[in-house]
Amino acid sequence: MEARLIGGKVPGEVIRRKVIQPFIELLRQGVTPERIALTIALGITLGVTPVLGSTSLLCTIAALALRLNLPAIQLVNGLVYPLQLTMLVPFLRLGAWMFRVAPPAVSVPYLFGLIRANVWHAIATLWTATLHALVAWLTFGCVATALLYLLLVPLLRRLWRRVRTAPEVVASC
Repeated sequence: MEARLIGGKVPGEVIRRKVIQPFIELLRQGVTPERIALTIALGITLGVTPVLGSTSLLCTIAALALRLNLPAIQLVNGLVYPLQLTMLVPFLRLGAWMFRVAPPAVSVPYLFGLIRANVWHAIATLWTATLHALVAWLTFGCVATALLYLLLVPLLRRLWRRVRTAPEVVASC
């Protein structure tokens, strides 16, 4: 079975060059595995915020406040955009459940249609549901960030040791 080419390249090569290699370069530059783990964990968690259009600003604020690598956190943010869309309706429903109100009858296409028709009307219509979803996201996000961080630190430490001892081996990751 042949690998499908993307722009003349195998998808694994593209992922390695565009996603993995930048983090390996950060390790080579002396950024600690702990800082990279925090960058990735926050990029994922902030990237799935149930407020469309807010994630880049949230990631920028986090990067500046915590002195994290801004391009790296924005890379992660961009990678999890499909996950944000996937998690939007579940966060709306979880928020409704937490506040014991009826869940909004929405779907992602409906939300985009509402926004395209009139963004201010969409904000007014979904204001309370969005606030409920944000509470659900905050609850989930605190735990998710901690778990992601704890999972990523040992993995990045192992990679860091490989980068220090055999840089050419890591290039093949």
